[in-house]
Amino acid sequence: MNASDSRSRCIVFFLVPNFSMIAFATAIEPLRLANWHLGYQFYNWRLITDAGAPAVASTGVQVMADGSLEDEKRRLHTDERPDMAFVCSGVFVEKYESRALNSWLRQVNRSGVSVGAMCTGAWILAKAGLLDGRRCSIHWENLPGFAEAFPETEVYADLYEIDGDIHTCAGGTAALDMMLNLIGNDHGETVVNRVCELALTDRVRNPQDRQRLPLRARLGIHNSKVLTIIELMEANIAEPLSLVELATYAGLSRRQIERLFRRTMGRSPARYYLELRLDRARHLLLQSNLPVVEVAVACGFVSASHFSKCYREFYGRSPLMERREREAVA
Repeated sequence: MNASDSRSRCIVFFLVPNFSMIAFATAIEPLRLANWHLGYQFYNWRLITDAGAPAVASTGVQVMADGSLEDEKRRLHTDERPDMAFVCSGVFVEKYESRALNSWLRQVNRSGVSVGAMCTGAWILAKAGLLDGRRCSIHWENLPGFAEAFPETEVYADLYEIDGDIHTCAGGTAALDMMLNLIGNDHGETVVNRVCELALTDRVRNPQDRQRLPLRARLGIHNSKVLTIIELMEANIAEPLSLVELATYAGLSRRQIERLFRRTMGRSPARYYLELRLDRARHLLLQSNLPVVEVAVACGFVSASHFSKCYREFYGRSPLMERREREAVA
């Protein structure tokens, strides 16, 4: 806790342009509710940006900052030194560059301040070199691109990960669960339960709870054999399994799989598998700077030309056009 007051904890939130409003709100609101229940200001926070200007969320909403990175650097060796520093980001995080932020994150971490990230913020921690050999969590949409860009980091599709003094969460309402964990460590289960009641949430989720809906709910299908095959497909994107291999794992014949997929999914298993791989490729194109040929290989295509042909047929534009459109928006 802050050395100046054993009855307080100071948290700094760095807001990156296009940050996720839901992740930020569900991180800061349980702190306010904990203070309300405790009857005093145990949790204090400051919002900062690179130069101290207002931050614009991905929703277009502007949030006023309390200061800049330079302000925080001056506070680091004073009584106003924070206990924790979180990066909150969102879309287009892979395009954001700030040497000053990277330097500050390394500096606060070396000084004993816990560092964390919400939504896609793990990308920035990794750029700063703070996640080498560490576990982290990131939003499931950004996980493929992150894993390709930072192979030395152990990234998981968990709600949140705490690896020593590094806290990361997948964004959305997962920030609420991570902060409830923090509040529980500080004040115990009774306070956490009270915060949950005030926030109208009925439980604290475990860190390893899944980010996405189960396949059964997500796809609206109930055939266990089809679900097993789709799980195998999703787990084998870079090196696709053959239909014979899928049939063997599922204990079915190739013809049975063909019939099942056409009846439940409205297309052949080969077509569905291709769509999964193209969807993964699109995420990599939008969320990484990998060359198109490397994206093709990562998604199980034998050549860049074959990948481009399939991509254009499915999305109506080439991989390069997809990249240009992303850069225009960013």
